[in-house]
Amino acid sequence: MKHWPRLALIAWVLLHQGLDQLVLAKAPHAGLRLLGRVLSIGRRFEAPRGERLRLAFERLGPIFVKFGQVLSTRRDLLPPDIADELARLQDRVPPFPSAQARQIIAASLGQPIEAVFAQLDAEPVASASIAQVYFGVLHDGREVAVKVLRPNVLDVIDADLGLLRKGAAWLERLSADGRRLRPREVVAEFDKYLHDELDLGREAANAAQLRRNMAGLDLLMVPEMVWDHISRDVLVMERMVGTPISQVEQLRDAGVDIPKLARDGVTIFFTQVFRDGFFHADMHPGNIMVSTAPATFGRYIALDFGIVGTLDARDKEYLAQNFIAFFRRDYRRVAELHIESGWVPAGTRADELEGAVRAVCEPHFDRPLKDISLGQVLMRLFQTSRRFNVEIQPQLVLLQKTLLNVEGLGRQLDPQLDLWSTAKPFLERWMHEQIGWPALVSQLKQEAPRYAHFLPELPRLLHEALVARTAAASTTGGLGASRELVEALLVEQRRTNRLLQAFGWAAAGFLLGALAVQVLHRLAPL
Repeated sequence: MKHWPRLALIAWVLLHQGLDQLVLAKAPHAGLRLLGRVLSIGRRFEAPRGERLRLAFERLGPIFVKFGQVLSTRRDLLPPDIADELARLQDRVPPFPSAQARQIIAASLGQPIEAVFAQLDAEPVASASIAQVYFGVLHDGREVAVKVLRPNVLDVIDADLGLLRKGAAWLERLSADGRRLRPREVVAEFDKYLHDELDLGREAANAAQLRRNMAGLDLLMVPEMVWDHISRDVLVMERMVGTPISQVEQLRDAGVDIPKLARDGVTIFFTQVFRDGFFHADMHPGNIMVSTAPATFGRYIALDFGIVGTLDARDKEYLAQNFIAFFRRDYRRVAELHIESGWVPAGTRADELEGAVRAVCEPHFDRPLKDISLGQVLMRLFQTSRRFNVEIQPQLVLLQKTLLNVEGLGRQLDPQLDLWSTAKPFLERWMHEQIGWPALVSQLKQEAPRYAHFLPELPRLLHEALVARTAAASTTGGLGASRELVEALLVEQRRTNRLLQAFGWAAAGFLLGALAVQVLHRLAPL
């Protein structure tokens, strides 16, 4: 009963924006369609449906704004007009009182503010739906940024998530289009992302991993975490100073090479994806700055690590081969990759899928390579795959959303950016490392310690197995074992001897191979 006022407000906002029409227009029951027409009396719907949905989410508050932002990334599920409109949602929320923030910081860190900080700003520098940020100085002189979760945000989120789950269930019952959009799956995905963002300790760990991965690239700066002052509710990190990447003219006036900046952004993204399999998945302009300090001039600065994407070797191989096949116009291979991945039902005809992929990809080749959007191609492939009942993996959808962000940002900086010329070396290098001699050497190096441990035990294990089998056979035959049994045992013994010899040669060959690998590894730098 405590949720009824909130539920009533949500219902009123949705009805006021005419969003009931999205659900009831194709409702299977005439009574529901009539109810929709009655509820529409006196309302005007000149604005497109996507705009009305965006306005409703903004009216319903920060949790629905965040939900709309996440929903906009599911372009494999949403119609383009709705996805484009939801992408315009801005996460600007009035700050909560700083006195309350200071109480949260002190309670979370278990110390008074004065014991931790020599100075902590009175007003926040940023405020969003989940947290707000203050600048401060530690007693050792380090300048830091302090991120604080909103008070009671978990209770509010869980309450609204419960209502969203119920709404998704109703949407699936009332609308065929609603069932196709799989709203309950989308809400569950949103639940996961949101609860990950609510743990600032997890965000700090994400930042530390990304900082370590990017340490040798000299293109991206990630703030250092102050681990002594990090908890679930509070995150203290190195303060980063830079110019927002959206302020292109200011960067140009400072002397930053804008075309190089665009290429560096693509290099950073593909390095994270195809080298590390761990990428910053919230790379919108609000989370990216550029350093203009002399020591780090022109480097990217990344912020906000609540959402990261991970890819395993199978995901990376799928992506690399799809992109390469696409640029070779090998649509048959694209179709085969979908089938080999197991995401297409077993009975799918490769030629039908090939034709659908060709219809998606071929129009792109009438344009210069610099005008081809890899993110759009991947999105269209996902949408086409949906016709064949493909279950797209969440990590690939997150990658596609991030790729669209990177492309949009890169071409905003440099309209002439040729994304393919930057991406191709990463794809080819990754494929080279996965197939052929480099891959064999790498796998032998990884597996050598494991095989070296149990290979010497093989003769003993085989001998014990043979003795046990012989004993079992003798017990079964009793004292009157026949000549045939004895001969069979002799044959088995000879076969085992041959196997032992073969294993001996194999072990010797393996050890020689491992030795050769080590020699090559030591000689490689030379």
